[in-house]
Amino acid sequence: MSPALSRGHFIGIALMQSPSENRYQVRQAGGLSDIAAALQLRSQVFRGKSGDSDADMFDSVCTHILIEEAKSGTLVCCFRLLRLQDGREIGQSYAAQFYDLSQLAGYAGSMVEMGRFCIRPGLSDPDILRVAWGAMTDFVDYEGVDLLFGCSSFQGTDAGAYLDAFALLKDRHIAPKRWLPRVKAPKVFPFVARLRRKVDIKKARLAMPPLLKSYLMMGGWVSDHAVVDEDMGTLHVFTGLEIGRVPAGRARVLRASGRPKLHPS
Repeated sequence: MSPALSRGHFIGIALMQSPSENRYQVRQAGGLSDIAAALQLRSQVFRGKSGDSDADMFDSVCTHILIEEAKSGTLVCCFRLLRLQDGREIGQSYAAQFYDLSQLAGYAGSMVEMGRFCIRPGLSDPDILRVAWGAMTDFVDYEGVDLLFGCSSFQGTDAGAYLDAFALLKDRHIAPKRWLPRVKAPKVFPFVARLRRKVDIKKARLAMPPLLKSYLMMGGWVSDHAVVDEDMGTLHVFTGLEIGRVPAGRARVLRASGRPKLHPS
């Protein structure tokens, strides 16, 4: 498995051009205490009242990104990044546990998997997501990444609550056939076989997780089925974004001068 970004680099303070300018800082986790803070937030978001740890075998090989309030140092968002040289390493990803990614094994470009993205419950400031995407863009540029991918999660395991959202994904956002993930997980909700209904676009978009919306707005695509993840209590779809296909206008916004910068120490 490819190593994470070396500890000799870090992501600096984010200067967002917004009313909350300078409110957040984003950086790479620098030690065990930072990882512990990320795990605590992840456990709160993904494990709920059970209090179970969210740690897994991927944590030791990933780059962990923390977004904090600049004044208080409170962690408001975190995610992790796993760098892969090309499609030959796709089987080493977290997503490969749930999806047959053999189609992507022939992908010639470099990849990064984004996982365990979470925002502290109760926070709704859109600048947090903008800061996160700015940091992600910097990482992608710095590492020369061609494909960004991960699992986008819907809360709960009742697919009936998301029929409009899944129908919209089926109609407009399914992955190209040459990259399409196949079924691997024991329990899935297939889009093609079950979704034959008129889509309520407004309801569908409201049901979409914010992170998934961001992927789709940039030209991202998804699997043709959702995995029912009983352990996490979610439904999730494989999500991919080919960097070279991001619309030029959106790419310019992400690369604007106010976004976080990745510097050598």
